[in-house]
Amino acid sequence: MSKGLPKRSEDYSLWYNELVKRADLAENSAVRGCMVIKPYGYSIWEKMQQQLDKMFKQTGHSNAYFPLFIPKSFLSKEASHVEGFAKECAVVTHYRLKADESGKGVIVDPDAALEEELIVRPTSETLIWSTYKNWIQSYRDLPLLVNQWANVVRWEMRTRLFLRTTEFLWQEGHTAHETKKEAIEETVRMLHVYAEFAEKHMALPVIKGKKSETEKFAGAEDTYCIEAMMQDGKALQAGTSHFLGQNFAKAFDVKFATREGGLEFVWGTSWGVSTRLMGALIMAHSDDKGLVLPPKLAPIQVVIVPIFKSEEELSAVSVKANEIMDALRAKDISVKFDNRDTYKPGWKFAEYELKGVPLRIAIGPRDLQNNSIELARRDTLTKEVVNLNEVEITEKIQGLLADIQENIYSKALAFREEKTTMADTWEEFVQTLDEKAGFVSAHWDGTPETEEKIKELTKATIRCVPLDQVAESGECVFSRKPSQGRVLFARAY
Repeated sequence: MSKGLPKRSEDYSLWYNELVKRADLAENSAVRGCMVIKPYGYSIWEKMQQQLDKMFKQTGHSNAYFPLFIPKSFLSKEASHVEGFAKECAVVTHYRLKADESGKGVIVDPDAALEEELIVRPTSETLIWSTYKNWIQSYRDLPLLVNQWANVVRWEMRTRLFLRTTEFLWQEGHTAHETKKEAIEETVRMLHVYAEFAEKHMALPVIKGKKSETEKFAGAEDTYCIEAMMQDGKALQAGTSHFLGQNFAKAFDVKFATREGGLEFVWGTSWGVSTRLMGALIMAHSDDKGLVLPPKLAPIQVVIVPIFKSEEELSAVSVKANEIMDALRAKDISVKFDNRDTYKPGWKFAEYELKGVPLRIAIGPRDLQNNSIELARRDTLTKEVVNLNEVEITEKIQGLLADIQENIYSKALAFREEKTTMADTWEEFVQTLDEKAGFVSAHWDGTPETEEKIKELTKATIRCVPLDQVAESGECVFSRKPSQGRVLFARAY
């Protein structure tokens, strides 16, 4: 299965693209720039959805759904927002087709032009805030905490499965608040929710920070983010949370009667993560044999592969396998028994290594005699024989899965720390980016001109100003002008 998979060290991009396809996660569709998420890939996304949805509801949010289409005039109401998305919008201009008189299929009916063109949702702030105008009249209606699971379209010229596609899946939270303080608290709260999910479930260490003015979301006052490090030394923005101020409330005239009897504009936030998390999961952990999935997100946490030469041996092994499966499922551990006789055990071993199944159990006739099983870990590729007379199998496997989850996280954290460098001179800065890659912590004078010049010369962008960054005066790594603190630069996806 993994034979011929390109090596990360030789061609990281090709390795990634091939792994996504060979592990049955996704493939390019007949629609340019769009992807088909295959069942195995979608089952990982479902586990992400389920956990995130649980975390959102625990923080008081409810799900709703809003239309896919947005009137073009809505995007004109918030100037910076429309400017940020105008070049990515897909536009619906007609509502009907008709038969081509030449007999060659169908054409757009020129008599069916829409009075107002519709934008295929690139993000939903405008449509949702136009709706909130009807939902919010008083401070008693606040806070309004809504989330939407949906698809969006942003027209991309250069696409890559999961990382950047014309259509992708995501969730977008949109909340309305009585005060600025409450809105900022919500923005930061959801950033911490994303970070907790990334670290505890994806086993992905992230840096929480604030975007520069240039990099913030179009229409936001402030954008917060979580940034992760991939194995090729490039950064990946894994989630964002935006403090919108009163920008969209003013654009759509969303006011509320205050406790004091006045009338004020509502304060807003929005926040989202997407199927880009699938790309992060793959690139942060996987190896030259295939996927390495953290147990908490693996569709199959344990696979049992029987070793047999006859129907009689398979029948005997199946009895023990079923006992183990029942015990594991009682502990809410997902397990599969692969008793196909069309593939040999070695082929199956390679298949499940490629698909990143965290733990593999092999059972054969000799194991039955010894009342033992062979356990193989995907993260370390190590094996051990376990005597079932001496070990409670569910406790053993629960312990191993927890250890695998922690080991994957620790490995990714150690890699990120090794790939984080402080640079105080321009020469150090450029050399680090070219020879070591990763995050570069350096002083910046705070001006967009310097930020743009650094990007132009090195292709590195300011990923964030870390929230835990200590104030430190110094000189900008490029301009040598005064700086109040370091920021993280990196080349990124």
